[in-house]
Amino acid sequence: MLKKILKISSLLLLALILIIFICNSIISSTAEDKTYTDISSIPSNRVGLVLGTSNRLTDGSPNPYYTYRINATKALYNVGKIKFILVSGDNGSIYYNEPDTFKKDLVDAGIPEKVIFLDYAGFRTLDSMFRAKFIFGLDDVTVISQKFHNERAIYIAKQKGLNAIGYNAKDVSTSQGLKVQIREYLARVKVFIDMALNTQPKFYGTTIEIK
Repeated sequence: MLKKILKISSLLLLALILIIFICNSIISSTAEDKTYTDISSIPSNRVGLVLGTSNRLTDGSPNPYYTYRINATKALYNVGKIKFILVSGDNGSIYYNEPDTFKKDLVDAGIPEKVIFLDYAGFRTLDSMFRAKFIFGLDDVTVISQKFHNERAIYIAKQKGLNAIGYNAKDVSTSQGLKVQIREYLARVKVFIDMALNTQPKFYGTTIEIK
């Protein structure tokens, strides 16, 4: 009986590993040649979409993912690769507001407030990409995040009819980012579950024109 249980457990584990591998491969291949680290080679788009994250880690220290996304956004804007910025993030409570925090730091970095638009309902990457297309009316967009995140966002965008490329913010070292990388593999599986279930964003709302 024990051998049978161990055999079934092993088969289930192998199946899970295979599913993770397939989902990861599909998303990576879809985003191939659509993410850029060289700012001189990335095509220009009217709008850059910054995907939200907390500015602080759980221990209260600065979140490098956040800092690097701010730096990447500033760099794109300063060389004219984007004209407007859409910040999409979690605004789950009065005590946690990713879009407003991003906006403040972008303005402090020298970006004019008038070119920054906020999406307060970007609770997940799926929500951010869906709303960029159907709420903010974008057909083309430059996604700004780390490469692994950009790849997933580009895949989701394609499913929604949004033409997306990604500018890769500096990544975090393996020792710091291992937990995030593991979570990313599971998030990529979740993408296909969401697509199969036709998962919708948490909120819709009236359309907003970026101009």
